[in-house]
Amino acid sequence: MAYPELVKLEGTIRETSKQANKVLREELRVPAVLYGPEIEENIHFSVDELELEKILRKPQSKLQELTVNGKTYKTLLKRTEFDPVTDRIVHADFYVLSDNHKVTLRVPVKITGSAKGVVENGGRVFKPMNFVRIRVLPEAIPAEFELDISPLQIGQSLHISDLDLEGIIPLDDMSRTIVTIRPPKGADFLENLVSGVTDEAEEEVVEGEELAEGEELPEGEELPEGEEGEEESTEE
Repeated sequence: MAYPELVKLEGTIRETSKQANKVLREELRVPAVLYGPEIEENIHFSVDELELEKILRKPQSKLQELTVNGKTYKTLLKRTEFDPVTDRIVHADFYVLSDNHKVTLRVPVKITGSAKGVVENGGRVFKPMNFVRIRVLPEAIPAEFELDISPLQIGQSLHISDLDLEGIIPLDDMSRTIVTIRPPKGADFLENLVSGVTDEAEEEVVEGEELAEGEELPEGEELPEGEEGEEESTEE
């Protein structure tokens, strides 16, 4: 299993007023907050917007060696907020990892290989899950989960139970499907006609796929809580 790259990042202490945050964003700096089970009081700082964007480009778990006010922390980029119009990052939450405290996060799932059902029979890859929620100690955080779909024929699937979960507590049902090989589009249509499945039912499947794609939000978006009692930032 691959583990996340630890990216070095520099932060600068900041004021917490809306006006100060506005000035920071004009200077291409992102207001941020640092918190965790061993942090007595939240630390408010800013980071370079371009450096943060570089981190977000990688579809993997985000770990940083973050230095603020002369002190270095090992952190998880827990949440990022984006401007709905410009799509620029407007705020970021960094969670300070502690060796003895498990953390909750979503880990992306990467599929590799070309399924036999696609290559030989024209099937289609349907991936209803792009992320899996887990709880794990910092030392065992995976960069991503990887599944080889090469052996799959039409109608076969891989589930959360097929992932390498050594030392990891999955928070999603183990029976949930991550990827399945569906028949060719025409075969789907004929099968629906024979079985009496309506167009409406087929649309529900399509909608489910779109929702799954929607899971590919920037890392940390709508993440579940980490440690109990963990503070979430409510800044503008």
